[in-house]
Amino acid sequence: MENHTTQSLTSARRQRREMSLPEGLLWQKLRQRPHGVKFRNHHPIGSLVVDFYCASKKLAIEIDGISHDMGDNPARDRKRDVWLVSQGIHVVRIAATEVLRDPSEVADGIAKLCADRPPPSAAGAAATSPKGGDSGVTA
Repeated sequence: MENHTTQSLTSARRQRREMSLPEGLLWQKLRQRPHGVKFRNHHPIGSLVVDFYCASKKLAIEIDGISHDMGDNPARDRKRDVWLVSQGIHVVRIAATEVLRDPSEVADGIAKLCADRPPPSAAGAAATSPKGGDSGVTA
């Protein structure tokens, strides 16, 4: 069972090439597998793409710049979070300013959070596939 759309996979690939400065700084730390925890960068889930994802703990990390406070973006973020939680995925939102202030500290905190979280139950785990597929989710 694939758990993402072909559009979200295409978007994830583009977002990996066009990371914001805070995302790039944090990825340089997370890709080193701090505390032995593996992260994915711009990972597609359903029709969404999360900034970073720890599959073993079903934890999505979103880096929020100032644009997340503007217009209908707060409502859009809440809708995304509700859907992700309905899929058994915990969401952590971190201000981009925090990442810019100290990317190492933020990465360490995220890795410790993942290391301390119990693994999700196998019954709720969704399969992933690089081929993509339509999950029927819209955001």
